[in-house]
Amino acid sequence: MSAINIQVPENTDRLDRYLSQELSDLSRARIQQLIQQGCVQINDTVCTSKKINLKTGDRITLEIPAIQPLALIAEDIPLDILYEDDELIILNKPAGLVVHPAPGHPDGTLVNALLAHCPNLPGIGGVQRPGIVHRLDKDTTGAIVIAKTDRAYQHLQAQIQAKTARREYLGLIYGVPKMETGSINLPIGRNPQDRKKMDIVSVEEGGRAAITHWQVKERFGNYTLMHFQLETGRTHQIRVHSAKIGHPIVGDPIYSSAHSVGVNLPGQALHAWKLQLQHPVSGDLVEVTAPLPRSLTTLLEVLRRRSGIY
Repeated sequence: MSAINIQVPENTDRLDRYLSQELSDLSRARIQQLIQQGCVQINDTVCTSKKINLKTGDRITLEIPAIQPLALIAEDIPLDILYEDDELIILNKPAGLVVHPAPGHPDGTLVNALLAHCPNLPGIGGVQRPGIVHRLDKDTTGAIVIAKTDRAYQHLQAQIQAKTARREYLGLIYGVPKMETGSINLPIGRNPQDRKKMDIVSVEEGGRAAITHWQVKERFGNYTLMHFQLETGRTHQIRVHSAKIGHPIVGDPIYSSAHSVGVNLPGQALHAWKLQLQHPVSGDLVEVTAPLPRSLTTLLEVLRRRSGIY
């Protein structure tokens, strides 16, 4: 456990706001958590109220508990790094890599790989773990951002929730939409008959708002390459929405019953293509483009030849 001592120079704001300004390495949420846990003293008296106003000369002692290790094993799994600094890392996730441990996938995940790549990863919420800000399905490839500090985690999560982070996907669908652009606004929730699947579920029955914007990027016969932009980030959102409008993602093992396209795919032909966000410290715009996986580029080349495009 380490201790930080601060003397307040003048009457100022409430405790949690003041500490978050003075201690930029800790998020306000983490500071509030420490206050609730009795880790903050004012003038040698424990204070558990985040709202108390500070006065000139107040002596603050903040005790930060040692970071608890995560009960996971670091694994030396290769990572395709698109961007990295002290605050965050953006990876190009391959198909077949599960993001975090879950029943049936206790190891060999992206989290295990990150613990090996970042051995000194700071504690988020007091626990040593990678800050998974958003997720990609096991067989969906492409850009995914992970926070390396507590403040980056809070900032990036806020961007996702406020819809200021821009996430763009490329996906190959069956069929040919009549329009060039469109939006799908249908709530998504767990399928009541099959809990492993998501489905269109009314808000009254537990579904959550889900909005997907799409645009035709390229047509080849009875297949179309689509550009998707997420306004929300529900589980399987693009896959469920595409299937609902009659144009499921090619190779989707759950939401499509269509025939094979003649190319061996590791999963659905869906790729997180671009990611744009604000850097949590500098405020600069960070934009990355994740190269398409070889399986998808091969499939597109085959379809172009079949369609006589080249």
